[in-house]
Amino acid sequence: MALRPDPQEIPAPALALGPLTSTSKMPSSAHYDHILSQNLIQEIKEALQNNNQDLAIAKVQEHLDKQNKIPLNIAIAGETGSGKSTFVNALRGIDNMAEGAAPTGCVETTSKPTPYSHPNYPNVTLWDLPGVGTTKFPAAKYLKHFKFEQFDFFIISATRFTENDVKLAKEIKRMKKKFYFVRSKIDDVLRAQKQSQKDFSETTTMATIKEDCIKGLQKLGHQSPQVFLVSSFELHLHDFTLLTETLERELPEHKRNALLLALRNISQEIINKKKEAFQAQIKYVAALSAVVAAVPVPGLSIAVDLALLVGVVTRYVFSFGLDIPSLKRLAVRTSVPFDDLKAVIISPLAAIEISPGLILKVTAQCAGTAALMAAEEGTRFIPIIGIPIAMGLSFTTTYRLLNFFLNVLADDAQRVLERVLGL
Repeated sequence: MALRPDPQEIPAPALALGPLTSTSKMPSSAHYDHILSQNLIQEIKEALQNNNQDLAIAKVQEHLDKQNKIPLNIAIAGETGSGKSTFVNALRGIDNMAEGAAPTGCVETTSKPTPYSHPNYPNVTLWDLPGVGTTKFPAAKYLKHFKFEQFDFFIISATRFTENDVKLAKEIKRMKKKFYFVRSKIDDVLRAQKQSQKDFSETTTMATIKEDCIKGLQKLGHQSPQVFLVSSFELHLHDFTLLTETLERELPEHKRNALLLALRNISQEIINKKKEAFQAQIKYVAALSAVVAAVPVPGLSIAVDLALLVGVVTRYVFSFGLDIPSLKRLAVRTSVPFDDLKAVIISPLAAIEISPGLILKVTAQCAGTAALMAAEEGTRFIPIIGIPIAMGLSFTTTYRLLNFFLNVLADDAQRVLERVLGL
């Protein structure tokens, strides 16, 4: 297996970005102004002109943090014993026995709506709701006990769908909220069927279970139910990917990204979607870099750019689950040793704390980057044309660097996934 290299030992050719010197298509100042708000530009420029580097960095970080502050509240509902708490833990990437996990058991363990934040994205909250249909929470009055308006959508979890589930769905629909039926613990059913059937076919069994669920819901009064067969212990199998695709399609765009970035890397498709979402944001980050480069104060552009790169790369690492806490949680959930997961990681930016020093060390070994940074510093003070050239160089350097960092981290996420799946 490939060992993860020490940042100090990375050969320069391995970090080659290709030519970074083309400035023939540099965006104009008006282009940057179009990408970013005028208020943000003015605030950053004023901070830098007043030699207040910390304030400039704070403004940049505030802009980057907006995406991570969009709240997403997901309610997990259903009858007692339907696996709600286990599903909550699975979505958060936390083992049932881990500290901070939603308590699980054969009896009702949830007596009130309990919020559980995602470990890497605290803006994403999963709510474990009490079992519907109990004497304390009868189906007819279930939602009246909660502030249902705070939830973006509901997942109704069940091992078999009952009249209580349909009543709950109708009430959610009446309140103009989205809901999705999840047939949980599908792994238990498949295991039992495999042991009892001579000619067992997983595909046929799954199709039969789904059809039975749909027919059962229709008999109970639900016209056209969508049912997703899910195992909380094997999210990469069965219908979980289909469920996430449905949620992405039906959620508002700003909520869609919040969900996507918080999802576990259970498939290459999810890794690719995260990568695409981050790629779409790179031009905004590069534009921020260009704005900083427009201020003729020696050394400030590089200092702010490093802080900018640290913030963005840290987001990549957390979303791809390549930070040490995420890798340790993954090791516990999958029984793959932490050292084995770490061993397949190649990038020096994963499984380590991201710091300006580390970013500078890696960046300095990227072919042509140091020369571009030096050129940016020098051209800024050329009369008339210096500032536009410096802005273009800063934009191009940041844009190319972030694409490079994103690519290598996405590749690491894929290698970790393959190790977990035994590929």
